[in-house]
Amino acid sequence: MWLSVPESVSSTPLARPRAVVFGCAGLEVTPDEAAFFRDADPLGFILFRRNCDSRDQMRRLVDDLRASVGRPDAPVLIDQEGGRVARMRPPHWPAHPPMGVFGTLAARDAAGREGAQKAAREAAWINGRLLAHMLAEVGITVDCAPVCDVPVEGAHDIIGDRAFSRDPALVIALARATADGLLAGGVLPVIKHIPGHGRAFADSHAELPVVEADRATLEATDFAPFRALADLPLAMVAHVVLKAIDPTAPASTSAIVVREVVRGPSIGFGGLLFSDDLSMNALQGDPRARAEAVLAAGMDVVLHCNGDLAEMRSLVDAVPRLSGAAAERWARAEAMRHAPEPADIAALTTRLAELLGTAQV
Repeated sequence: MWLSVPESVSSTPLARPRAVVFGCAGLEVTPDEAAFFRDADPLGFILFRRNCDSRDQMRRLVDDLRASVGRPDAPVLIDQEGGRVARMRPPHWPAHPPMGVFGTLAARDAAGREGAQKAAREAAWINGRLLAHMLAEVGITVDCAPVCDVPVEGAHDIIGDRAFSRDPALVIALARATADGLLAGGVLPVIKHIPGHGRAFADSHAELPVVEADRATLEATDFAPFRALADLPLAMVAHVVLKAIDPTAPASTSAIVVREVVRGPSIGFGGLLFSDDLSMNALQGDPRARAEAVLAAGMDVVLHCNGDLAEMRSLVDAVPRLSGAAAERWARAEAMRHAPEPADIAALTTRLAELLGTAQV
């Protein structure tokens, strides 16, 4: 259950920027982008591979994005999961394994399962802590991870090894460890893709996936990790149709799914809800119509990632400032973020390699 907003947060007026997170086009903020962001006043920003070249360049970019809205605490997000989904890559940054590696470690030794799972939890925590270190170095404060989806046999590989395991219990344990590692490093985790993308047989970047599973199956598997992690502050909602709940609208545009499942007893998530990217082809209509649809369904914040300034201009007037409830949810999230706890990064890197069996001999 969520506690009330701490007095230190609620005793002052809550900031009410616009309920949107925007991308930008390149390695630096252009004058046109800076002027648009100043007037639009988005909650924050999200970075992609096109925005990541070097540490110094990223620090300047992050600083300039925040300067454009005049808020040094404006959140800057990134999808840095490891494996296929890594915006910051070698040679400037270390490669991290996909989350499926930790599930494999947990299941490696059936005879010594308890020990293997303990090692996997330790490895997942260290990985989260190292990810946070890499992000905090360049000023990023939010990682769109961990993936809490539970894949099934035959599902589209868009999730695949991005998920920890097909066992919901392992997903819960390893996602929790990863989130704790991120938080220890001063970075907020975003659990995704609530209420579950693992059963999708299509890639929501390209088309709208439709999940045929019955409600009881969804409750027992897909929803379970999100229910167990519902105390975390931030979540990203999937563009996936759950036919047993709402036969037509994807979760991100379904007030029924948000009310009955995400916010309701099935999961009980009380934190801030981001939509998944509006640019994905799972959604219909122009960018403005998509923004209106996800907000009407109950999203707190719209996510528009492709950095297309014309698209951003076309939708911005359809996005209001954060609601009072959303502002409180964001304040609770920010209250969970703190300066990174002291850590020996070199020692943690060595320990992770030992646990994963990748240490140099």
